Amino acid sequence: MDPPPLLRVLRLALLLLLLASPAALAWKKDEFRNCNQTPFCKRARTRAPHSLDAPLSLVAGSLAVSPEGSLTAEISHPSRPRPLILRLSVLPPHALRLQIDEDYSTSTPPNRRFHVPDVLLPDVDSRALHLSKPKTVGGVSTVALSSDLDVVVKHDPFELTVRRAGSGDPVLSFNSHGLFDFEPLQESKPEGETWEENFRSHTDTRPRGPQSISFDVSFHGADFVYGLPEHGSTSLALRPTRGPGVEESEPYRLFNLDVFEYLHESPFGLYGSIPFMIGHGPGTSSGFFWLNAAEMQIDVLAPGWDGATSTENGRIDTLWMAEAGVVDAFFFVGSEPKDVIKQYISVTGTPSMPQQFAVAYHQCRWNYRDEEDVAGVDAGFDEHDIPYDVLWLDIEHTDGKRYFTWDRSTFPNPEEMQRKIADKGRKMVTIVDPHLKRDSGYHLHEEATAKGYYVKDASGNDYDGWCWPGASSYPDMLNPEIRDWWADKFSYQNYKGSTPTLYIWNDMNEPSVFNGPEVTMPRDAIHNGDVEHRELHNAYGYYFHMATSDGLVKRGEGKDRPFVLSRAFFAGSQRYGAVWTGDNSADWDHLKSSIPMVLTLGLTGITFSGADVGGFFGNPEPDLLVRWYQVGAFYPFFRGHAHHDTKRREPWLFGERRTALMREAIHMRYSLLPYYYTLFQEASVTGVPVMRPLWLEFPDDKETYNNGEAFMVGPGILAQGIYEEGQKSLSVYLPGKELWYDLRNGSPYKGSVSHKLQVSEESIPSFQRAGTIVPRKDRFRRSSTQMVNDPYTLVIALNSSGSAEGELYVDDGKSYDYQQGAFIHRRFVFADNRLTSIKIAPDNLGKKVFSTDCVIERIIVLGLSSGAKKAIIEPGNQEVEIDLGPISLRSGSRSVAPTVRRPNVRVVDDWTIRIA
Repeated sequence: MDPPPLLRVLRLALLLLLLASPAALAWKKDEFRNCNQTPFCKRARTRAPHSLDAPLSLVAGSLAVSPEGSLTAEISHPSRPRPLILRLSVLPPHALRLQIDEDYSTSTPPNRRFHVPDVLLPDVDSRALHLSKPKTVGGVSTVALSSDLDVVVKHDPFELTVRRAGSGDPVLSFNSHGLFDFEPLQESKPEGETWEENFRSHTDTRPRGPQSISFDVSFHGADFVYGLPEHGSTSLALRPTRGPGVEESEPYRLFNLDVFEYLHESPFGLYGSIPFMIGHGPGTSSGFFWLNAAEMQIDVLAPGWDGATSTENGRIDTLWMAEAGVVDAFFFVGSEPKDVIKQYISVTGTPSMPQQFAVAYHQCRWNYRDEEDVAGVDAGFDEHDIPYDVLWLDIEHTDGKRYFTWDRSTFPNPEEMQRKIADKGRKMVTIVDPHLKRDSGYHLHEEATAKGYYVKDASGNDYDGWCWPGASSYPDMLNPEIRDWWADKFSYQNYKGSTPTLYIWNDMNEPSVFNGPEVTMPRDAIHNGDVEHRELHNAYGYYFHMATSDGLVKRGEGKDRPFVLSRAFFAGSQRYGAVWTGDNSADWDHLKSSIPMVLTLGLTGITFSGADVGGFFGNPEPDLLVRWYQVGAFYPFFRGHAHHDTKRREPWLFGERRTALMREAIHMRYSLLPYYYTLFQEASVTGVPVMRPLWLEFPDDKETYNNGEAFMVGPGILAQGIYEEGQKSLSVYLPGKELWYDLRNGSPYKGSVSHKLQVSEESIPSFQRAGTIVPRKDRFRRSSTQMVNDPYTLVIALNSSGSAEGELYVDDGKSYDYQQGAFIHRRFVFADNRLTSIKIAPDNLGKKVFSTDCVIERIIVLGLSSGAKKAIIEPGNQEVEIDLGPISLRSGSRSVAPTVRRPNVRVVDDWTIRIA
């Protein structure tokens, strides 16, 4: 039932008073729990190595190969009420899966542990290889993981190691420090024992008692470890959180929360959680992924943390702690870090291929006031010759914050508004959050209530929490039936006023609950199947994102790719759309921390991400805003966004010079759209991210391992931001042995050298790597849609052998026809003064075909002798001129590079151009 009207009014008034205070919007440390206030974390973190009273061991004679080919065993200790069941399986090429749960056949607690559904790809089990019978000698069993890797299982106490088969060198180990603890579910609460936990004014009843799991994992041969989004940091590598030389610190927390103005430097968990860590060192890369959606805390332990007087060189120890769940963990080993990412992607899924418009620039604000405001902003971009593709509407566009509605006083004709935007090739996005207003006149609330589709509180009633509309309830997205129901709400019939060019933004889906413990849902709330919220908390936003994405696919009858931006995320979110780094602040530190945050998301599967350009909270200094556009133009997801209390900051509001600088940054992004789209296609197949740490391309160069200021875009472009106000010069390290060419003027720079560069207001330092070919489109239009038929430019950067190569991927930019062969995929190879275009798409993908009449109108060759005067195109023996031309078509650019002008060869054809 809805609360009485007077109570609703009082609640809402109190909420609005709270939100009206600026202080309420700042991050408050005491509103969130630390490890010492979290009993499972405090217990696990204070244990010394090998100090458990009941260390777990394999039960003698229990190790066996099951009929489906996995290795099974019992793990136990005499003090436990029931043993644990261990299962080891192998996925090609050499990923190991470790599953541990309680054996419920011996004694049955009232509830069983939660296994996270619908995150792993559905064929993971069927892909498992059949393991051979292990060899057991002296309480140690060994089984081959692959031709060059073994799995070694020590029986007493239980320990697992993945090692090199030839040398015996360990790569990853589990419980080598004896910290594996698995609190058993109890059949009833022992007399005199208290299970409740209190934090501030909230009580967690914990009716099922303690059920935490903790263990240590060691990464052998690693210089650094990476991953575990999401937290703010200016360091790409995960800093140690405990041990010698480490000041008092918290573990890295994975617990999705709505955090206002988060700290740019903190292990505190933010909006999303991916429990995946990568270890890397010279010649070795490894990864560890724990599929568990309960709260986690992870320590990265400094050398000597265990009291050892000497520390093993090249080993990083970590401690993993979770409040609930099971052990369902994957160990990945690769010869280079891309191998590890590909293996992780093989179990959680490849990133979805976005529509082309989504890769361009997005303009957002909380909130564009009305249709007149929307039209004015749209016209402002045209007036100032700044392209953009998407205009966003925040919560104020709705009728009283009821999602799937419009405020008809400010947006009386939403379909006409969208059509006017679409006439220029542009799209719109509206926000749809999970909290539904508890209003008896709101059709969605009435339907969800009648069908019993809301999450329940601990007493079995519909959970009632506060969010933007006031009293709100939350659909239970764990239930597939409810996800299907939610997906149907995006049909044109159900979402009145929506059109095919309207896409969706999921915010507040951690879920955010203003009056809940730690601004989220109570842990003892109940989901489908009698699952406690504590067990699935980190996956709630993932399921919401999934249902919304499925809704847009349904809306388009399976023909069009969806675009959905989500704030909360979990492992596998890459399959459903983009994410952003949440409510950042307009300061230089947040600009700097955005790079490690976006890079970390890419390493853990989510390549389509970015930070709010300019910062969400606060008013950026004009120079900061310019620098943020220059950095943000390289983010995979490129959006300007701001809080409603900030001053308007459309790019033309800061004077002609700064407008020109921001225009130039956005133009640069649009010129590189063919390159970005090609990289997104690569990511959709391999999982290798669009924006990459330097060490992903240069895995043996130690200078790159903890460089969180510079980044690669694909294999061909390196950029480094300006992160300090008034900075006059900076040092940029360019890895590798080959040259790098300045993106603006083609000047060459040596590799494996740190270069001290003078700072220019016109751009941030950015370079093209020798040996690469980057495709561009250099004619500037209002939107990416209007560039579809424009010609291409190829920028060839020659290496010391006089060669280079690159790729171009093209499809219709919107549909799923590419899955049936409707695309163009070319490889360009320059060698021996010849540029050759080669088809690399297989011929047997499907019945559909995509073609284009687009041609290549310019070929810029960096590093070519300036004496070349002509080129011969084959077939046809056509001769074209070569002369010096500018690197870009911006006004004032000097002619510095040999340029093949108007070869006009079609991108769809095979051809060769010979430099004569």
